Amino acid sequence: MTTPEEIVAEAREWIGTRWNHQHRMKGVATDCAGIVVGVAKAKCGFDALIEPYSRQPAKHGLIRICERHMIRANGPALGRVAVMRFQDEPQHLGIFGDYPGGGLSLIHAYAEVRKVVEHRFDETWAARVLAVYIIPGVEE
Repeated sequence: MTTPEEIVAEAREWIGTRWNHQHRMKGVATDCAGIVVGVAKAKCGFDALIEPYSRQPAKHGLIRICERHMIRANGPALGRVAVMRFQDEPQHLGIFGDYPGGGLSLIHAYAEVRKVVEHRFDETWAARVLAVYIIPGVEE
């Protein structure tokens, strides 16, 4: 079994990786799904989250993919995966980390800044969360 701390440590190794839609290579280019897939594969040997998806979200497809391949959780916690929206449809993934000084952080490939970043998980980001998942093989 993998610990949530190991998931976060691996996710942090992706920080600074350039954002590029449907790429999944640490240090080269990734999108928000790519970092989750890469971390899950590296730490849990899990790569079943790999399914085609559109750049334009539709019909809650991202939630359906997560429901098929991960375990639904009660809420945010270290090492868990958030499914978020910016408008109506689920369209973004991130991994919860621990923020220095307390609280949670969010590690994600953020198209707006064109790279993987980590920042405080604040009220603005919390309002975007639609569901939270546990990667199979991570001990809770």
